[in-house]
Amino acid sequence: MTGHDTDSEPVQPDPVLDADPASAVRWWQAPGDGPAASRMSGATVYAHPDDLQRARSVGANAPAEFAAWLAFQQAVDREDGAVPRRYRELISVAVALVTQCSYCLDVHTAAARRHGVTAEEIAETAFVTASVRAGGTLAHALLADRLYEQHGHGGGHGRGQGHDHRQAV
Repeated sequence: MTGHDTDSEPVQPDPVLDADPASAVRWWQAPGDGPAASRMSGATVYAHPDDLQRARSVGANAPAEFAAWLAFQQAVDREDGAVPRRYRELISVAVALVTQCSYCLDVHTAAARRHGVTAEEIAETAFVTASVRAGGTLAHALLADRLYEQHGHGGGHGRGQGHDHRQAV
């Protein structure tokens, strides 16, 4: 079973995903603008700050795993480590940006502020994170280039052998 029930009710149109792109809500629009406004207070909001309160009830359904996660989380919350707490929070913000975890961003930007991190440091962290993440793309491009070359060996399709990999096969 894939989790999709073919006998369930028909899928209702999504006012955000199915909206005309010209009228879709953009990230810079104020709350209440556009077709998503009706969803913001409805039960179908996916990421909501109140969901953080559900962590303990979800954890109660997997107590051993939740206890292990809580113990692991304490590494971030340590005050006595070689890495000061404010740096731990900046690192956590950077990771949350990369993983795109809204809850992590909420928790760790609040903790960063409590530990003296400035708005300027958060902004610089965001741009450093974006740059390092882009570097990962370049690193994988280098790997792809090498693998492409390796796949050409023996098949006559390597670099400089007259095969343009951009052409349809």
